[in-house]
Amino acid sequence: MENKKQWYVVVTKPRAERKVAERLLQMDIEAFCPTRIERRQWSDRVKKIEVSLLPSMVLVNLEQKDRDRVFQTQGVLRYLFFLGKPAQVRNEEIEALREVVEKGSHVLEVRSISPGDRIEVPGFGSLPQKGIVRQVSGNKCWVVLEQLGYVVTLQL
Repeated sequence: MENKKQWYVVVTKPRAERKVAERLLQMDIEAFCPTRIERRQWSDRVKKIEVSLLPSMVLVNLEQKDRDRVFQTQGVLRYLFFLGKPAQVRNEEIEALREVVEKGSHVLEVRSISPGDRIEVPGFGSLPQKGIVRQVSGNKCWVVLEQLGYVVTLQL
């Protein structure tokens, strides 16, 4: 069985994402920490600062057998797990994140959703429809659009 590199999600100490990514790169571990520019208001000034797009997370590309190497880096807490296994990120998702960062696309918000949340669903006529999240499973979400009488499945 051939060992193949895979993207994993490493959980870091709060606000340590960029430093951890830097340290991993120095250890010859491919790491990616997507960031965005945010404007912050202080009492005497407004400043643009770079913040992580994925709070407390760094993406690392390595082989299964090398996964323990990341724990040699200060600031790494653990791997993110999903369904009892280390969470893996597809190359297409990494490329999409890189495109967001490179093009400077405006990301308004990154947050998790759970059943009962109200979200806006675009693409139904001229106005977006508001719906209630019924279920979230894996990378899919089922949203009830009460006004239209539909249940819509969204790919997250």
